[in-house]
Amino acid sequence: MDALRTPEDRFTDLPEFPYEPRYVEVDDGDGGRLRVAVLVEGPDDGETVLLMHGEPSWSFLYRRMIPVLTAAGLRVVVPDLVGFGRSDKPTELTDYTYARHVGWLRQALLDELQLTDLTLVCQDWGGLLGLRLVAEHPDRFARVVVANTGLPTGDHPMSEAFLAWQRAAAGMTDMQVGRIISNGTATDMAPEVVAAYDAPFPDARYKAGARVFPSLVPTSPDDPAAAANRAAWGVLRTWEKPFLTAFSDSDPITGGGDAVFQKLVPGAQGMPHTTLAGGGHFLQEDVGPQLAQVVVDLVAATPRSGT
Repeated sequence: MDALRTPEDRFTDLPEFPYEPRYVEVDDGDGGRLRVAVLVEGPDDGETVLLMHGEPSWSFLYRRMIPVLTAAGLRVVVPDLVGFGRSDKPTELTDYTYARHVGWLRQALLDELQLTDLTLVCQDWGGLLGLRLVAEHPDRFARVVVANTGLPTGDHPMSEAFLAWQRAAAGMTDMQVGRIISNGTATDMAPEVVAAYDAPFPDARYKAGARVFPSLVPTSPDDPAAAANRAAWGVLRTWEKPFLTAFSDSDPITGGGDAVFQKLVPGAQGMPHTTLAGGGHFLQEDVGPQLAQVVVDLVAATPRSGT
């Protein structure tokens, strides 16, 4: 598997982002190794919050949440998915599969970093991947916060907004990542912030992961990932640990998806679910500190002894 590594000078002087990652290596599934970047911030003895980004963003998305979480005494772990951020970027579209991404994350977070007692916070593909980890390794997780995400099986129709995005992405040969994220926020992004989202991708060769991700979302019952996602839902339907929804009020992609979790996941019953006003699809940009406070409050209200 051929992979590119974004030069470090692309990540200098990014706004509000002084964080340096640590790196772990995973098997690429094709006889080689891939380097995965992971931010680890906050006190070593704090409860661990795993922040999972999606398409086509990277850990920079969580820069406005990290200070709120660490100030509350929480340890924050933020990986860059393979193909994104400071992680290695396989160059072929066919290098990327849903199953491979789950496996790469399992290796990086659970095998290499040995993370346990996690509070998952996930948005977009962060949920599609993070919730698979929860279902396949439930003993490693203490709580879940879902924000503008889902776990599709292809058995139910996706929103027209998502299908339109999927069609558009399929026709892109050089995705304008910063512009896409800017279009998915409810507030204006400064030019230097747009540039920071473009930073991991010096040119089109680095964007295979970003280009292919929308096509990997299961939209038909016979999708390659459909069976595994159905199995994950089987676990989530028995999940009794705290499970909170914190969607935004202005996301056409996932709007209404919070009701599905609230209905089907036992741990969501009686929880203080919230809708964050003024947030688009990338609500971390629009209302990041507010979302972080939701997480802080959840951890405080559900101590480890009660999980």
